[in-house]
Amino acid sequence: MVEVINTNIVIVTLVLVTLFSVVWKILNDFWFRPKKLEKFLRSQGFKGNPYRLFYGDMKDMAAVVQQAHSKPIKHDEYLVPYIIPYHHQMIQKFEKCFIWYGPYPVLIITDPKMIKDITYKHTIFQRPTLSPLDRLLVTGLFIKEGDEWAKRRKIINPAFTLEKLKNMVPSMYVSCRELVDKWETSIQGKESCEIDVWPDFANLTADVISRTAFGSRFEEGRRIFELQRELFFLIYQCSQTIYIKGSRFLPTKRNRRMKGIFRESNAIMRDLIKKREERMKDEENSEDLLGILLESNLKEIKENGNKKSCGLTTDDVVEECNLFYFAGQETTSNLLVWTMIMLGIHRDWQEKAREEVSQVFGNNELELEGLHRLKIVTMILNEVLRIFPPALNIGRSTHETTKLGDIIVPPRTGILVNLPLVHHDPQIWGDDVKEFNPERFSQGVAKATKKPNSYLPFSMGPRICIGQNFALNEAKVAFALILPSFSFEVSPSYEHAPFPRFTIQPRFGAKMILRKL
Repeated sequence: MVEVINTNIVIVTLVLVTLFSVVWKILNDFWFRPKKLEKFLRSQGFKGNPYRLFYGDMKDMAAVVQQAHSKPIKHDEYLVPYIIPYHHQMIQKFEKCFIWYGPYPVLIITDPKMIKDITYKHTIFQRPTLSPLDRLLVTGLFIKEGDEWAKRRKIINPAFTLEKLKNMVPSMYVSCRELVDKWETSIQGKESCEIDVWPDFANLTADVISRTAFGSRFEEGRRIFELQRELFFLIYQCSQTIYIKGSRFLPTKRNRRMKGIFRESNAIMRDLIKKREERMKDEENSEDLLGILLESNLKEIKENGNKKSCGLTTDDVVEECNLFYFAGQETTSNLLVWTMIMLGIHRDWQEKAREEVSQVFGNNELELEGLHRLKIVTMILNEVLRIFPPALNIGRSTHETTKLGDIIVPPRTGILVNLPLVHHDPQIWGDDVKEFNPERFSQGVAKATKKPNSYLPFSMGPRICIGQNFALNEAKVAFALILPSFSFEVSPSYEHAPFPRFTIQPRFGAKMILRKL
């Protein structure tokens, strides 16, 4: 009898200890730790709203965003309050501020000197851990750290050398030529034609990725594009609420669909990789990104004594292929569509760019050296990237107490560099910061700003976007074909509504009036 009582006491004690531990962890994660961090940040001069249990600033943020995006704006209106309304309000109110993403404080950094430290000291300021849902879409080199990041970057780098990019220009040309032919067919027999160029540019960039990355036609890669677009939308829906650990395991319709998309997309990627490996047996040199990646990976393994642990596994290659497709397609299509819109509004710059393309190429074929001589087109692209950067922010986090400038950043504190805030700061860019003025880049990027380290559409430092030259070359090829073929302006039915998802997108499309030249 005594033994039974003693056993029961032990069990009850264990249950109570376990329950207390769970309750304490919840209280610490969602109350004590956030309040301690808040006190510490305020002691250093940071200001922000008082921490509110579980949600932090998320509810307020959602309400402000919904209000800001309730209607379109004028094309010459200041974009920052529309694109990132809550962050803009907080900066205007507090200047040196933090925002609560649930129980996590995030510092809003706009000082260029601090931005340089954040981007160059990448081993200290690391990317924040993505939720398992985000990892379904954004993976590979983008999220890796330390030795794994260094290994992947080394293996992937050969695919983006100047010589390899030069060999990809003909594939870019074919895809862009097909788009121009499509628009010419739409206009045939008419004085002008209204076209929503946004879906066409999305298809174009997916086609270019299919050709240059996988050596296949867009039709063969169409399913990957469709799946990623659907997955993008589903994950964006989830991002509007606080992610709850373990919620992805719930058998909801959306969760099942996201997992199904992930499996199907990876199966297609594996098939493309298998076919590419078989083709490599009969080819001396690879010219597409996947082939170059596989060759570089094989070389890395051989140089390390055939140790496969030194190279990429098939799963690793699948991750990088998914990243090629998502990053290469999404960001470049945004650059193309906003350039088209800006040139449709500022037609004087459209004419300047058209004249330059005619002078550089005339009736000659497009080639990389000529693309590099397109100074005015480059200025225009740089200005579009300033106004509509491919990503909204650069996010980092700390894992230990870290000094940043004259402040101390405690562990598990987020750091956010809002690109629209930096790219639209009049103290950095001058009083004409709200204007579309490519002329500011006439002497190059370095002399375009009053403060260095202020222009970072592709980030900067060791983790600068590996595909930036690929994207810029593709944009130059596209407009080297579009400008001599059409004059264009924004349609009277166009509604200017730059909408922030993972990238800045035209919420109501991009309707343009095209005329054949």
